[in-house]
Amino acid sequence: MRKSRRAAPFFGLNDHMPVVLALVLGFQHALSMLAGVITPPIILAGQGGVNLAPEDAQYLVSTSLIVCGLLSAVQITRFHIWKSPYYIGTGLISVVGTSFTVIPVATGAFAQMYATGYCPTAADGTKLPCPRGYGALIGTGTVCALLEILLSFTRPKLLKKIFPPLVTGPTVALIGISLIESGFQNWAGGSGSCSERPESGPFRLCPTVSAPHALPWGSAEFIGLGFSVFVTIILCERFGSPIMKSCAVVLGLLVGCIIAGATGYFSDSGIRSAPAVSFIWVKTFPLSVYGPIVLPLLAVYIVLMMEAIGDITATCDVSRLEVEGGLFDSRIQGGVLADGFNGLLSGLLTITPLSTFAQNNGVIALTRCANRKAGYAACFFLLIMGIFSKFAAALVAIPSAVLGGMTTFLFAAVAVSGVRIISTVPFTRRNRFILTAALALGFGATLVPNWFQYVFTYQGNNRSKEGFFNAITLVCETGFALTGFVAMFLNLVLQEEVEDQVVDEIQEGVMAAKTADRNDDEMDREEWARIEKRSGEDLEKGGEKAV
Repeated sequence: MRKSRRAAPFFGLNDHMPVVLALVLGFQHALSMLAGVITPPIILAGQGGVNLAPEDAQYLVSTSLIVCGLLSAVQITRFHIWKSPYYIGTGLISVVGTSFTVIPVATGAFAQMYATGYCPTAADGTKLPCPRGYGALIGTGTVCALLEILLSFTRPKLLKKIFPPLVTGPTVALIGISLIESGFQNWAGGSGSCSERPESGPFRLCPTVSAPHALPWGSAEFIGLGFSVFVTIILCERFGSPIMKSCAVVLGLLVGCIIAGATGYFSDSGIRSAPAVSFIWVKTFPLSVYGPIVLPLLAVYIVLMMEAIGDITATCDVSRLEVEGGLFDSRIQGGVLADGFNGLLSGLLTITPLSTFAQNNGVIALTRCANRKAGYAACFFLLIMGIFSKFAAALVAIPSAVLGGMTTFLFAAVAVSGVRIISTVPFTRRNRFILTAALALGFGATLVPNWFQYVFTYQGNNRSKEGFFNAITLVCETGFALTGFVAMFLNLVLQEEVEDQVVDEIQEGVMAAKTADRNDDEMDREEWARIEKRSGEDLEKGGEKAV
């Protein structure tokens, strides 16, 4: 007799759980977060961002790990606001990490800062380090986080009505599509000055002429390094165990680093010079508000809020908790409030805005563990990784081609998430029209980012007026912001048409007709069988008479 296999136990939110098991599963959560946490600070501190020194980039990576560990604990703990029905946090394994959404806004703003003289440029056109620009980004992000905090006190049903999937879906898809450009540039060698392949100067080779094994941008060696990461991710998905599949991106990065180290692409000078320990505020940046990025960052926080609502709903589902009712709405409110609060704190802690991560829902489903102890263990491991800065220095030393192979996959996953959200929208005529109008402008601004650059020709000394024009230009050149604003406006203005309102009734009628046809077919088959039987009996009688 075949023995039945007993399923692994499921550890609920408040179940008793062994500490050692919690540490093991928490480490799994930390690994699944690692790639997403370190990517934004590396990109924004590099040549495609504000060109910070290597030690500043190491600090940002370390601080990103530390801040994400601390603020994830806020989401997991769930604090009650005294004498009010409101909470901060979800009380679930809702971990947070540095958001990809801010990258296209930041890179566009930094390019504008260098063009207008806000950030320094050398006589030969080389972009110099601009800590002032990074401080303006995080300072403006801190102020804009107040929008998400205020929206968190709104009923979730009203938020979903104002920002339905018809608005958030194309916005998230455009974010991923715009990020893929940066990933592909790094895959080919780098996203900074070397990507223009100058004939002379320090950037005629990538990343610079002084780097070990420097090559021209787009060299076959760089392409091969990126492919080693990308192919490893695919192989882990095809042949790996469930745990390997959840860590496929990290394993791909590890394989790429091993190949790059064996072939001489790594430089250990930054690792050797890095301090043994780092923490928040070891380095600081001058905080300020940069007017042109206020509107784009407000759009970023709206997207982060809708992402948080979707991710928290998915976390409740995989944690076997209710996804409707008062308690669920309270978790949504607390999660969105914590998301905005974390965005405000992250700027003060020298890090760009954070978002609630979705990849940990897969780890919960895989490990059958929704217990908060595993979440706290993940926070602990993130803190350890960030405090010991040699680890961050090793991450910063990763060649751009290896990083590009990983980030291209991650950014494409963001775009696919947007497509999945769009797929939940019924494709009525009205919805198709809104998607067409929003995506037309969004795709156009993404493919031709300088299309609006020469509309305003103001050359005066009025800084406020110049900043206002720069803000309009930046919004119109940021594809996802343009898509989000257009989709939201048209969704509120255009009313449902009669034919759209009766789609469900028509579909029900079609199903009823199909059911009736099926019943008619069965009756026809029965009638035909009776006819054949009667005909057979008549033939037999006729034969007997003939005999």
